[in-house]
Amino acid sequence: MRIVYFYQYFSTPKGSWGTRVYEFTKLWVERGHEVTVVTSIYSKSDITASKLLETQEFDGIKVKIINVLIDNKQPVLKRIWSFVQYMFFSLWYALSLPADIVVASSGPISVGVPGLLAKWLRRKKLVFEVRDLWPGGAIEMGIIRNSFMKWLLFKFEQFLYYSADLIVTLSPGMKNNIISRFPGYENKVISVPNAANLDLFSGEPDAGRNVEEVFKNRKVAIYTGNIGQVNNSGLLLEAARLLQKNGRKDIHILLIGDGQLKDELQRKIDEEKLETISIKGLMPKTELISYIKNSMVSLIPLKDAPILNTSSPNKLFESMAAGIAVVQTTQGWIKDFIEKEQCGITVSPNDPKQLYDVLTHLAQNEDETKAMGAKGRVAAEKYFNKTTLSKKMIDAIENI
Repeated sequence: MRIVYFYQYFSTPKGSWGTRVYEFTKLWVERGHEVTVVTSIYSKSDITASKLLETQEFDGIKVKIINVLIDNKQPVLKRIWSFVQYMFFSLWYALSLPADIVVASSGPISVGVPGLLAKWLRRKKLVFEVRDLWPGGAIEMGIIRNSFMKWLLFKFEQFLYYSADLIVTLSPGMKNNIISRFPGYENKVISVPNAANLDLFSGEPDAGRNVEEVFKNRKVAIYTGNIGQVNNSGLLLEAARLLQKNGRKDIHILLIGDGQLKDELQRKIDEEKLETISIKGLMPKTELISYIKNSMVSLIPLKDAPILNTSSPNKLFESMAAGIAVVQTTQGWIKDFIEKEQCGITVSPNDPKQLYDVLTHLAQNEDETKAMGAKGRVAAEKYFNKTTLSKKMIDAIENI
């Protein structure tokens, strides 16, 4: 079967971004399918190109690269323009690439346009993958405010779901959201969460010189990913202030990543001479492993917004694969899951004191903290094995 996968953020483990599409399509190629991914250049991936349109290959996956940069630090209008450029060039691939199945992976929701073109003009089967609930998320975050634009985007979302032969969501929360709003779609919506790369995070944690400098005589609560408003990065700064105020310099909050708030947070850390928090820049996932595995706990803070309760952050699955406990703020499926599996703790997204209390408790109860991490690893092996989830998705695709 020939599969064309429209996804703007393709990365391998050498990059600093999630590798779901790489891991899944690599296994599909091994299964005998021909896979072509159409991507752009994401600032956190390892994909580069020297031409406007370039073809490369990674482990049997053909990758069509549209040399348009996407960066979370770009202003909103510039990011929208990047999405439009990707969509424009993708239309050519939607009309020309040999395909039996076309997968369009959103957000942004504009990725659905080449999928619709292949569906209605070439009569190809369409799989619409929902990584974020667009436009609901953008509207709830205040990014889209115009009433007509909201109406138009919701209509476009509805048409995408109607046109899709299969809808793949990245969390049970997203699946339930779609089914509740579009009755009758129960039989064509499935949930395939992000996978835990168990092989990548197996083995004893390495402690190189750079890692030792951060972890020496301190218990580290690590955050990896985008540093911004949606990710509630300010909550971590407030908790670090409380740690310093109360003399708990034995606990350290480490942020690894980039984003719109990174420079502002770093400025405040320097001005206030905070010793309980630090920031490191983007690094390859292969290097990031040591930092995660040596940490006391993984932090997954998100803004207090109902739409984010459906999210499926890569860092959750990486943390469980690494065998470390999780402290997170969402009030949906993740909260229910970590409570059931006893692999983490949920705190309020608006109360840094509660986060401070949890971190000090976990630091003082090392056996309890390690037990949570071990249970997380077991849960990752049981529910989020990349081979099992990749098979679930390709089985569903083959059935359409």
